[in-house]
Amino acid sequence: MSTPEKITKQSEDFSKWYLDVVRVADLADYGPVKGTMIIKPYGYAIWERMQSIFDARIKAKGISNAYFPMFIPESFLSKEKEHVEGFSPELAVVTHAGGEKLTESVVVRPTSETVMYDAFSRWISSYRDLPYHVNQWCNVVRWEKKTKPFIRTTEFLWQEGHSVLATEKETDELALGRLEEYRTFFEEILCTPMYVGKKSEKEKFAGALYSTACEALLKDGKALQSATSHNLGQNFSKSFNIQFENEKGKREYAWQSSWGMSTRTIGGVILTHGDDKGLVLPPDIAPVQIVVVPIYNKDKGEDKAVMAYITKLTEKMKDLRVKVDSREQYSPGWKFSEWEVKGVPLRLEIGPKEVEDKKVTLVSRVDGGKSSVLLSDLDLNKELEKFKKILLEIAKKFVAENTHEVTSYEGLKNVIEVKKGFALAPWCEDGKCEQKIKDDIMATTRVIPFDQKDTKGEKCVCCGKDAKVWVYFAKAY
Repeated sequence: MSTPEKITKQSEDFSKWYLDVVRVADLADYGPVKGTMIIKPYGYAIWERMQSIFDARIKAKGISNAYFPMFIPESFLSKEKEHVEGFSPELAVVTHAGGEKLTESVVVRPTSETVMYDAFSRWISSYRDLPYHVNQWCNVVRWEKKTKPFIRTTEFLWQEGHSVLATEKETDELALGRLEEYRTFFEEILCTPMYVGKKSEKEKFAGALYSTACEALLKDGKALQSATSHNLGQNFSKSFNIQFENEKGKREYAWQSSWGMSTRTIGGVILTHGDDKGLVLPPDIAPVQIVVVPIYNKDKGEDKAVMAYITKLTEKMKDLRVKVDSREQYSPGWKFSEWEVKGVPLRLEIGPKEVEDKKVTLVSRVDGGKSSVLLSDLDLNKELEKFKKILLEIAKKFVAENTHEVTSYEGLKNVIEVKKGFALAPWCEDGKCEQKIKDDIMATTRVIPFDQKDTKGEKCVCCGKDAKVWVYFAKAY
C-alpha cells in the first residue's frame, strides 16, 4: 500500500468527504439496524476524552453521576402533553417481552425526564433537599428517518444533567450557567466557536418553559445544535407531583432544568476542523497527541541509534499521549498520510540527521508547518497550546466571514441559498413567518442571541411587521 484510502475532496462532494473521513479514519461503521452506528475504538477514544473532561468539570461543581433505566412506561410520557407530542414520532416502543404481550407498552429511552422525575417525586420532600442535581452518561434512542454517522443516528450516546430547584430565579441562573459551561467547553477544549441564545417557541425542547442552545457553523455552511440547556419551569413537577415543603411549612411545586450534549459533538469537530486530508483533532480530545515516526535505513544499521534516541525522548513525554509508529511494513510516507487522516496534532520525524544534530523535525497538522527544533528547545505542551490557538482562530474567522446581517427576504434567501452560513435577521417572533421561511428556503431559527441589537424601526424579514428580535437563521443538520 502506498498511501491510506483516498478521501473525496470537500469541494467535490462535501457529504461524501464526511462519510469518507468517518470510514478511513476508522471512527465508526454502520450497525445492522438501519440508522444505528458502531463507534469503533478510535472514535470511542475521542468520546472518552470529551466525557472525562466535561465529567470532571461538572463534578467540580458538586454534581454526581447516576444511572436510570432505559425502559420507560409509555404512560410516563403521556403525563406531560407537550413532551409526548414532541417525541411521539421518534419513539421506539416495546409491546412484547419474554414471549408475551406486555400489559403496558414500554418506551426505549428517548430522554430521561419522565423516568427521573417519577423518582424525584419520592426523593424530594423538603427545601433542605434542594437544589438537587444529577447527571447520567447513557444511550438514548430516537427513530430518525434521515441519519448520518455521529450527526444524527437512531441510537446515540450523551450526558443529560437534571436539576431540581426552589425558585424560578435559581432555575434561570442555572440554565444560563450550564449553557455558558458548554460554550466554554466547546471553545476551550474543542476549539469551536458558538453562537448562544434562546430557541424559538417552535424549536424549544418539548415541555420546556424555554430552551437555550449552542450553535456551531460547519464548513458546509450548515448549523449544528451542539448542546442545550432548558428551563422546564414547573411543567414536569406538576405532572409528576414533585413538591417540597418550604421554610414556612407550605407545599410548593419545584422548578426544574435539564441540559445535555451528545456524540454529535464528534461530528461537529470533524465538520468544523477537518480538511481534504482527513481529521484535524483538538489536542485535548485527540487519542494520540503526538506521533513519532522513525526514519532509517535498517540495512545501514541506522535503526538502533534512531530508536534509542526516540526512547530517551519519549521518556520525557509521559504526560502526553504519544505513539511511536515503528511498524516496518509501512514506509514513512504511508505513516504520514495515515496519521494525518486520523488528525494527530503533531508529528515528530526522527532520522540519523536528527540524532546527530540533537534535533527533531516537527510537523503541525493544523497548518502543515514543518520546522527543525533543537531537543533542548522542544516544548511540546507549548506547541499543543499554539496548535489550539491557531485552530480556534481559523474557526472564528470562518464563522465571522460566513455570518451576514440581512433585513430583507431576498437578502435572507441569498445568504441561505447562495452564500451559505448564518443570517442575522429581524423577526416578529410569529411562528407563521418561521414556518414560511422553513418551507420556502429550508432555513430554521437557530438562536435568538442574548445580546440583542436595537429593533427600533426594523421590520420582520418575512412579513414586514415590526420586528421584536434579531435571530440567527441557517440550514441545519
